[in-house]
Amino acid sequence: MAQPIEHRITVRLDELLAARGMTLVELSAAVGVTVANLSILKNGHARAIRFSTLTAICDTLGCSPGDLLSVHNKQPPD
Repeated sequence: MAQPIEHRITVRLDELLAARGMTLVELSAAVGVTVANLSILKNGHARAIRFSTLTAICDTLGCSPGDLLSVHNKQPPD
């Protein structure tokens, strides 16, 4: 059985919410996504995100996808 591929995406939702004085519950109400699903995204456990959800989050937080998501470089082998 193949091993799952580790992703290198970091989600900075906590930082953006804190900077705007907004809670996950408030964001949930504004974008129409459950708190549970936003929590999965926030904690880096999401396997996918719809463009419509990404757009709604960015519109609500006044940010761009690059403010919310970043890609880490691969770690060199030891």
